[in-house]
Amino acid sequence: MIGRAACVAAAAFLLSSSGFAASTAIPDLSAGGAAWRNTHNDFILPKTGAGPVTWDPAHPYFGNGDGPRPTSRVADLSNPILMPWVKEALQKFNADALAGKPQFTPVARCWPNGVPGAILLRLNPLFIVQTKKEVLFLYQSDHQVRHIYMNVPHSKNVAPSWFGESVGRYEGDTLVADTIGLNDQVFVDNYRTPHTDKLHVVERFHLIEGGKVLEVNLHVEDPGAFTTPWNAVQRYNRAEQGSIRESFCSEGNFNYFHYDVEPIPTATTPEF
Repeated sequence: MIGRAACVAAAAFLLSSSGFAASTAIPDLSAGGAAWRNTHNDFILPKTGAGPVTWDPAHPYFGNGDGPRPTSRVADLSNPILMPWVKEALQKFNADALAGKPQFTPVARCWPNGVPGAILLRLNPLFIVQTKKEVLFLYQSDHQVRHIYMNVPHSKNVAPSWFGESVGRYEGDTLVADTIGLNDQVFVDNYRTPHTDKLHVVERFHLIEGGKVLEVNLHVEDPGAFTTPWNAVQRYNRAEQGSIRESFCSEGNFNYFHYDVEPIPTATTPEF
């Protein structure tokens, strides 16, 4: 992960410079240099067809700010997309939730959220920078950075990584991001749904409601984890925040309620 100071400096430069999107016909997803905040704790279900894992109807999920007292996530194991081994993994997480153990995803302990999980980073501003060669997603959460390389094919051999390899193109008013090469250390969602390194995600980013809302339509395939491809939606509202604020995840982290969660990642080699 790049150095925190370097990331903040790069973000400030890119966000303050004249944007590529402003001078071309492509859609300006940068929100004029402001930020985006997503609107839902989980993926939004598609209108028809197979969809993502959501909560068990017998155990509705309520997050912070949803109104009722927050609850733990209990995954709906009846979702037909789940292969047996994935369902078994979710059963273990469900058992912990029903036993009253606090539920935290790895991102709470400073691990990257990957793709498509990064679009579930709740209440953490997202800044988008568009250039001719790449689109940068700058997440305030621990200053994670995702690169989408424009108008190029995927590499012949992609080494698995946290954010995988994303290549993009514009189709009219839509940014299409195609991602492969994701390692299996990241969960697909906040229910801790696992996947394999065969995960393939296609996201379509476009503005709606007069540019006030950024909508993401995603298509997910993984023949090693899911019985069928599935679709989902996420939306972001424009947030009046003009710059990335400092985030210090590992320095301010601790073991919540003495729960045995993932260890905080530690760098083994110096950055300079």
